[in-house]
Amino acid sequence: HTVAAGGGSIITFDGQRFRVGPESAGADPGPACYRKGGPLAVTDANLMVGKLLPDFFPHVFGPAADQPLDEAVVRERFAALAAEASVATGVERRPEEIAQGCLAIANDNMANAIKEISIARGIDVQGYTLVCFGGAGGQHACQVADLLGIGSVQIHPYAAVLSAYGMGLADLRTIRQRALDTALEPGIEGELEAARAELACSAAAELAEQGIEPEALRLEARAHIRYAGTDTPIEVPLGTPDAMRAAFEAEHKSRYGFTVEGRGLVVETLTVEGIGLMQAIDEPEVQVAADRDPPAPVGKAHMFTTSAPHQPAETFEAAVWRREDLARGDRVRGPAIVAGSTTTIVVEPGWALEVTPRDHVVLTRVEKLPERVALGTHCDPILLEIFNNL
Repeated sequence: HTVAAGGGSIITFDGQRFRVGPESAGADPGPACYRKGGPLAVTDANLMVGKLLPDFFPHVFGPAADQPLDEAVVRERFAALAAEASVATGVERRPEEIAQGCLAIANDNMANAIKEISIARGIDVQGYTLVCFGGAGGQHACQVADLLGIGSVQIHPYAAVLSAYGMGLADLRTIRQRALDTALEPGIEGELEAARAELACSAAAELAEQGIEPEALRLEARAHIRYAGTDTPIEVPLGTPDAMRAAFEAEHKSRYGFTVEGRGLVVETLTVEGIGLMQAIDEPEVQVAADRDPPAPVGKAHMFTTSAPHQPAETFEAAVWRREDLARGDRVRGPAIVAGSTTTIVVEPGWALEVTPRDHVVLTRVEKLPERVALGTHCDPILLEIFNNL
């Protein structure tokens, strides 16, 4: 189950409530801070509240792709949005409060998506670890976990580029098919083997062109079989006629609850898949000396955030570390910001960060969540949207 919530999710106000997504600014034009005239988005909200730091963000914006994030235009846009909401609702809020409220909406959207596939199905997630990925995931991980009652978050070193990393490690595959429409009966073995050999040769040649050595090549042949007079084939491993019939009938009974005695079978299609096996990447555990001195922070920032879900936000002084400076075994207590080359991780108040022996980041809630405060009775355009999404 997925939900449209990410750094490019567009922030709008419809006269009554704020909305975050599902429309997205994407990467082009991207959020307003990308200097391409884009709309306000979640990335802008993180910049507005101090969770993204232009000095620690790649300077790849502007006509020459050498400028930092545009913080000035973000402040102007949120000031205008705050004024618009004040006129429409009679509730005055500072621009950073609007930004924080929009982040709360985005976090609720993400948490509700997780609840739909867990809590709504009777699964208690409090004992689980939340796995975070995506470039913006580290800015929201702690607060989404709080909404779910989860006390631990894991972030892989390549979490921000996990899709690309996974594709780089994935096996190479190619598929060859041939339509046969041949009755499955004794004596068909020669025809099937000839077709398989030709398809296998073609698949192997393509993978060889991509650099796959013979010892790393695996070929899998499958037959698509159906009852004569029907049009719903079932895929089974290529083998002897008796073995394929047995596999087909077992799978047909598993899917549909019955088999048809005496009806002939037809081999509709033969498929050969060539698989180029890629080498697995080892993540060795490296133990560090217990008396190692942790690195000093490289700066400080002021972060406007909450210490618990749906509680009033306040300004915290957050220490800033570079992710590359943190070694295995290092610990950072929130509030803090850990800026890396591909992502920024926000350690919220009440949370702590530790780098594991495999160089993963684990965020852990170290302070008990405070009791929730009364919400009041006035119509709040931020809470209105949050409750609308429940």
